[in-house]
Amino acid sequence: MFTLILFFLLLNNPVHVAGFNYPTCSWRIKQNRGKGGNSETDCIFLILPVKGPVEKDDFKPLLNTQTLTENHKHALVLAFSVNEINRNPDLLPNMSLTMDIPSCNWTSKFRNTIYDSLHNYKILPNYSCQDNLLCVVALTGGNWATTLLLYTVLSYFIYQQFFLLTYRPFHPALHDHENFPYLYQMSSDDTSLALALVSFIIHFSWNWIGLAISDNEQSTHFLSYLKRGMERNTVCFAFVSMIPVDMDLYMSRAEVYYNQIVTSSTNVVIIYGDTGGTLAVSFRMWESLGLQKLWITTTRWDVTPSKKDNLYGLFAFGHHHGEIPGFKNFVQTLNPVTSSDENLAKLEWMYFNCEVSASKCKALKNCSSNHSLEWLMAHTFEMTFTEGSYDIYNAVYAAAHVFHEINLQIFHNPPIAKGKVQNYVCNKLGSSLRKIHFTNPVGDRINMNQRDKQQEIYDIFYIWNFPQGLEFKVKIGLFSPYFINGQQLHLSGDMIEWARGSTQMPTSVCSSDCGPGFRKFRKKEMSACCFDCNPCPENEISNETNVEMCILCPEDQYANTGQNHCIQKALIFLTYEDPLGRVLSLMALGFSAFTALVLGIFLKHHHTPIVKANNSTLTYILLISLIFCFLCPLLFIGLPDLATCILQQITFGVVFTVAISTVLAKTITVILAFKVTAPQRMMKYFLVSRVPNYIIPICTLLELLVCAVWLGAFPPSVDIDDQSEHGHIIIICNKGSVTAFYCVLGYLACLAFVSFTLAFLSRNLPSTFNESKSITFSMLVVCSVWVTFLPVYHSTKGKVMVAVEIFSILASSSGMLLCIFVPKCYIILFRPDRNSFQMIREKSSSHTHIS
Repeated sequence: MFTLILFFLLLNNPVHVAGFNYPTCSWRIKQNRGKGGNSETDCIFLILPVKGPVEKDDFKPLLNTQTLTENHKHALVLAFSVNEINRNPDLLPNMSLTMDIPSCNWTSKFRNTIYDSLHNYKILPNYSCQDNLLCVVALTGGNWATTLLLYTVLSYFIYQQFFLLTYRPFHPALHDHENFPYLYQMSSDDTSLALALVSFIIHFSWNWIGLAISDNEQSTHFLSYLKRGMERNTVCFAFVSMIPVDMDLYMSRAEVYYNQIVTSSTNVVIIYGDTGGTLAVSFRMWESLGLQKLWITTTRWDVTPSKKDNLYGLFAFGHHHGEIPGFKNFVQTLNPVTSSDENLAKLEWMYFNCEVSASKCKALKNCSSNHSLEWLMAHTFEMTFTEGSYDIYNAVYAAAHVFHEINLQIFHNPPIAKGKVQNYVCNKLGSSLRKIHFTNPVGDRINMNQRDKQQEIYDIFYIWNFPQGLEFKVKIGLFSPYFINGQQLHLSGDMIEWARGSTQMPTSVCSSDCGPGFRKFRKKEMSACCFDCNPCPENEISNETNVEMCILCPEDQYANTGQNHCIQKALIFLTYEDPLGRVLSLMALGFSAFTALVLGIFLKHHHTPIVKANNSTLTYILLISLIFCFLCPLLFIGLPDLATCILQQITFGVVFTVAISTVLAKTITVILAFKVTAPQRMMKYFLVSRVPNYIIPICTLLELLVCAVWLGAFPPSVDIDDQSEHGHIIIICNKGSVTAFYCVLGYLACLAFVSFTLAFLSRNLPSTFNESKSITFSMLVVCSVWVTFLPVYHSTKGKVMVAVEIFSILASSSGMLLCIFVPKCYIILFRPDRNSFQMIREKSSSHTHIS
């Protein structure tokens, strides 16, 4: 029962059989078979080598056999191949090939056909003239299961070697030479098809692909190649539908497969597997239900979109081969209307939607004569060779070359015993088919050894449904695995636009691209192609799409608002171009100039009492030190460097120490001047010996000592702050040691406080030009300024902090200048009457009188 079931499964596939006949035998095919019956798909084609030439167009009556279009196409290819070989004087000289179609009613006549072919003819392909059984060479186009059954059944039935050539897609299960030593697959293994598909997918920036394949070993073999290629290029499967080949099992799951593809977000679906059966049923159903997808398959699939759609369509990959010269003309010269078979003419003309009746169709009087066979071929099958046709063509030539080689060997080295010719032929036929290689008329190199076959080059076609339902195939590109990576795929944009009407392609991605400024964030349960887009963290950028990690900007740069590139941070420091820096520098220069003017006034009027009365030497020292104090802020303005950072604090500290110590010396001088009137020799000695003048170098020396320790332990340096302000780099001088800085300020504060105290105590001493009050106010200003400076200085940053220090220097220095010297300048310039010795004597006498 199992054998019977397998036997009937076999009957749904066409079989092409070629027999080898020794030239001394003759055999003629009966031309009256194949009439009547229903159209079946189980035609058998016999191809036989015979001695001598055959009649011209010997195959034409055989093409009158009632067949479906697919079998008729195969018959045309076989007829063309046989005819071309017979016209070639260099191949099979003195011999010819013939073909026959014993029966197309394979189901009911299988047993009778085989039995008659083996026993009723005088000379049969399997027998020598002595009725010895020979070998049979067959060509089949069934699927792998049918091919396997055919190989098993016919080999068992014939009782001899049965050499089977298949022109179906390569199947790994049939590649086992140990179990199938007499099985030959014309197609190469599609190892590069997966690479071609992945390259095609990447070209259009797709990464979310659906896959529908047959649930068999061949499709699983293809899936393994495709999966590896997709993983290397980050392309993912939206779904993988393994369509069972069993119809009952498929029908129970058809809705599941339909829902799977309907709910999927992919716009691109790859179809691979058996070109007939459940997978074909699935595609027809999906497409007829209006699923708008871009389908990708192979040219072996006879699928044409049912709807005209410029956005979606079908791409097909096929093995690259040259065009067979003469085939188009061969087909066009065949006129089926002139043949004697009414049914064949009716079958073909009905493709033109002609109204054909039994009475009218014999002459086809009511059918348009403009519908030529070329249009019929364009609709039902191509005028050029398809992959299957090309494999049939090469299979016939392979058989012819083997026949030719064996004939030459028999001619040059005939077997010693004539009875051993048949065994010799069978043995030689098997080994020759396995290793034969030749160049076909197209120029392609054909190698029957599967192990030595090279990777295939693929043509890429776009199949479009023209109006009136005419299938149109346009070659749009080519894929060659022999080119370097990145240049293997060649697509013609012009051809794509011409075929589709537009170069626009539907997108097919799981997640939209993460643009610049974002990074991919993938959850564990997500596919590699599916992700969320998260903004880059602060101060990080991404300037490309779909980056995994953002790039941290260098320290001297910051991320822009879009976070797609880094911008150079602006350098922030107090400059002369800055309004604040310009104002402070003008103030410093103005005060220093004003101080120099005061010094000039005092030098010009050095002989006057007001100048002499207050120790002119100390006055000059104080004015000069104030000039330098006003110039110190210029060290704080401009781009800081190590030298200016050191000079800023040291210069101001020393110069301001000189100024305050001078004020202290003047205060002590005033006190000593009034105390000398008392009979104290020590006080007189201090005043006469100018001891107050030593206060300046002593105080300055102490300040220098503090600064030396500061420079030796923690010297100031340039500090670059790129964190405080976004988009800016603050360049300031680092004090090195805050403690040392406060020690300097504390030392100055002590001097100022001592001066303030002494001046305050001596403010009421009788004297015409007593400076104690002026010194008191000046020291009060100095102390107030620097006490206020501390909290303000710590609450500011950058150039504002520098400006605060500059302002404090200017304010404290100007306080001493204005409080001490402006009143004196007023007297010198505007009240000279008060700046005379006579006025001083009058005030002294009046003061004595009052006393």
